[in-house]
Amino acid sequence: MIVASFSSHVHRVQQVLDAAVASGRKVALMGRSMIRNMEIADKLGYLDVPPNVLIDQKKAADYPDDKLVIMCTGSQGEPMAALSRMANGDHKVQVNAGDTVILASSLIPGNENSVFRVINGLMRLGADVVHKGNAKVHVSGHAAAGELLYCYNIVEPEYVMPVHGEVRHLIANGALAQETGVPSDHVLLAENGTVVDMHNGKSKITGQVECGFIYVDGSSVGEITDADLKDRMTLGEEGFISVVTVVNRDTGKIVSGPDIHARGVAEEDTVFNEIRPKIIAALEDAMGESGKNHTAHQLQQVVRRTIGSWVSRKLRRKPMIVPVVVEA
Repeated sequence: MIVASFSSHVHRVQQVLDAAVASGRKVALMGRSMIRNMEIADKLGYLDVPPNVLIDQKKAADYPDDKLVIMCTGSQGEPMAALSRMANGDHKVQVNAGDTVILASSLIPGNENSVFRVINGLMRLGADVVHKGNAKVHVSGHAAAGELLYCYNIVEPEYVMPVHGEVRHLIANGALAQETGVPSDHVLLAENGTVVDMHNGKSKITGQVECGFIYVDGSSVGEITDADLKDRMTLGEEGFISVVTVVNRDTGKIVSGPDIHARGVAEEDTVFNEIRPKIIAALEDAMGESGKNHTAHQLQQVVRRTIGSWVSRKLRRKPMIVPVVVEA
């Protein structure tokens, strides 16, 4: 029996522990965040751990399958989480035919493909997968509108600032607060970066600060740009081509090259023999009488366009192209 849930869902872990005791099973926690959170919950008294039910994950293999429950992370299909690795067959816990996997979670929008990929992997191994779509194993942990109204009526806040969720959720939450008597100007709809001042019993939005993603790249922090990420994606998916050519602008002739070096584009560099004469012709044409004043950069763009259109048409690829034109 394998149960996957959020590592912060202390109540669900408590339910699994109680059910395990009732059925004579041991429980092994797997996943760093699951183990860390449950240790904290146990110390603070939020988790009641029955005696002799929890075992070290390293000893899980010592128990028969029908006497063991594994409580793990990965209910949202996170690629490095325990459940995903079990589904891929690269975890020390091997899923076999007859095992039961329970996904105690709701699908977070955007995670559908990842979760379904895990479910397919588990079922391919012969496991019986139980989830919210085919059984009543989970309800949302978020309050419904009626529960929020109940909360607002009890607390009777003077100011309300909805948090968590998209803009539509914040607006709907604020509307509920107004239904309970909170004035519309006392509902603070704040997004990331919004500055809210609270002073002398008054709260108001006073400004906005710039905020966004901060990228950590090696030893640098925040210096990588979207253009850098796009270049890396192109390199990883489409490959790289460099074209080095030496020209004599006075004679309008090619002195050397073009030397074409490719990585991750074609199996053999000989495939570029066809385009070399076209690059030479394009450069010599560009360096003709009308192009005497062409800069090296303009000549490089001629090379880029020539080989780029050929690669796109011939190889159906759009690699990163780095043309280098050197004047002799």
